[in-house]
Parts: sequence; C-alpha cells; structure tokens
Amino acid sequence: MDYILRRILYAIPIALGVTVIVFSLVYMGPVDPLTAVTPDDAEPHVIEMIKKQYGFDKPIPVQYLIWLKRALMGDFGVSLQSNRPVIEEVIPALRKTMMLAMVATGLAFSVAFVLGVLAAYHNGTWMDRIFTGTAVIGVSVPNYWLSIVLVVIFAVELNWLPAVGMGPRGSGEWEWDLVHIRYLILPVIAVSAIPVGIITRTTRACVLEMLSQEFVPALHSKGITSVRVLVHVVRNAAPTVLAATGIQFGHLLGGSILVETVFVWPGTGYLLNESIFRRDFPVLQGTIAVLAIFFVLINLIVDIVQTWLDPRIKRG
Repeated sequence: MDYILRRILYAIPIALGVTVIVFSLVYMGPVDPLTAVTPDDAEPHVIEMIKKQYGFDKPIPVQYLIWLKRALMGDFGVSLQSNRPVIEEVIPALRKTMMLAMVATGLAFSVAFVLGVLAAYHNGTWMDRIFTGTAVIGVSVPNYWLSIVLVVIFAVELNWLPAVGMGPRGSGEWEWDLVHIRYLILPVIAVSAIPVGIITRTTRACVLEMLSQEFVPALHSKGITSVRVLVHVVRNAAPTVLAATGIQFGHLLGGSILVETVFVWPGTGYLLNESIFRRDFPVLQGTIAVLAIFFVLINLIVDIVQTWLDPRIKRG
C-alpha cells in the first residue's frame, strides 16, 4: 500500500508538469493565439476587448492558473470553429480512439505474445529469425505508410474493405456488427504493427531471461514436462510483458494521428490534426491535455498492476 501511495504522489507533479507544457505549447507556436481569435481588420479597441475576453491581458502565469482551475473542472474553453465546449468535442473523439486502441492492443498482445514465446523457445533457429525479423519490420515500418498501402491493396485494388470512416451511415453511430467491424479492420492492422514488434521483442527477451534461470533445469530434473516448464517460464515473464502492453496502449491513444487522418477515423488523432490546420487552439490544448493525463494514469495503473502481479519488482 505504501508503494501505491508513493506512486500516486509521484504522478501528481508529473501531471502538473504536463499541464504546464500543454499550456505553453500555444505560446511556443509560430502564430500568436490572439491572432487566431482576432479578425484581420479589427480596430484597436476591438483587439483590447478580445484580449480581456480571453484573458490575454493578464500575465502568462496568471493565465495558466486560470486555465488550470477551469481544466480541473472539465472546462477547456470553447472551440473557435464550432462554438461548442471543447470537452464536448474531445470526449466523443476519445471514445472512438480508445475503441481503436483497445482492439489494436488486444490483437497486438495476442499475436506478439505467441511470436515472442515461440521465438525464445526456439532460440537461434529459423523460426526465431523469422519471428524476430517480423518484429523488426513491425517496429520499423511507419504506420501512416502502412495505412496507405493497406488502403491501396484492400480498398482500392481488391475492394474487400472500406477505406475511410466508421460506418456506412457516417461516424456518429457505431454497432458491433459485421458491417461496422469491416471499417475497423484496416485501422486496427495499421496501428497494431508497431506494438506487435515491441511486445514480440519484449516477450522474447523476458522468456529467454527466464529460461536461463536456475529453476528451469531444476524443474526438468524433477521430471516435469517441457510444456509445464514453459508455462512456469511464461507466467514469470508475464508481468513485464503486460506492462509493455499497457504502455503501448497509452502510446496508441495519442500516437495514431496520421493513421486516423488516413482512414478519416474521427478520434482524437483526427481531431488534433483538424484543430492544428484550423488553428483551433482551445481544442488543441484540451485534446493534448486529456491525452497526456490519460497517459500518466495508464502508466500509474500499469505500474500498480505489475507490482500486484509480481511483488518482487516493488522498489524501496
């Protein structure tokens, strides 16, 4: 319990640091945020009024504290394009990205765990080289390039799967049926390629390390079958592999911008891309802040779960 409380306390300053960075991003950009909300032909008195309305007349530290106070209550301002509260733009997009990330992470873990265990068990053989090479390719191939290739092959040339969107009736409705799942297949394959590579290599390394431990020959000497020994090895390697899987899930929440753009998947990545081009700074800030906090929380949860699964990794 002390370890969990200590991890939670460590996460608080990290989360605050994230909010500082997110708030500062707007002022680090090439365009002044005031310019985005001010008409080109605005009179000086209009500019002053807009400054007061958006709080730009206050010092930047004061602006940050005001923004942080509102953000803690779920108020990230109003979109400059839709005039809707930013949170109403972010939450629906986050749900769609989480759905994509969860399915992709589940697929990546299922495939990569099997490949990693087989590669480690057959270390040095042709099977190990094939699976390790597959993992390297998965990590090396840019997911946006893979997305385009998948669209060209399966949507354009073969016409097997739809290229864009979430469903035949637009992006606002989703049902877990065969019609809608077809729209999910290509984006899931594209975003799961990198996690498959990383989790495969992590699994292989962990299983190899466990196979080199002294308890393995001891189990063999007691007449335990190779399959049961492998089960013990995999069980001991599982906490590290699950931790890597959880971290990959966090990466997918914020790292699928280009994939979502290629497939016009209306998640947070697509929303970020749109807000960048439209210079919608409140939506940009709110989306990045929510994703960053989620990533911090996921890392905290992964750390706690890993400790629960294997108390030996508890630090201090």
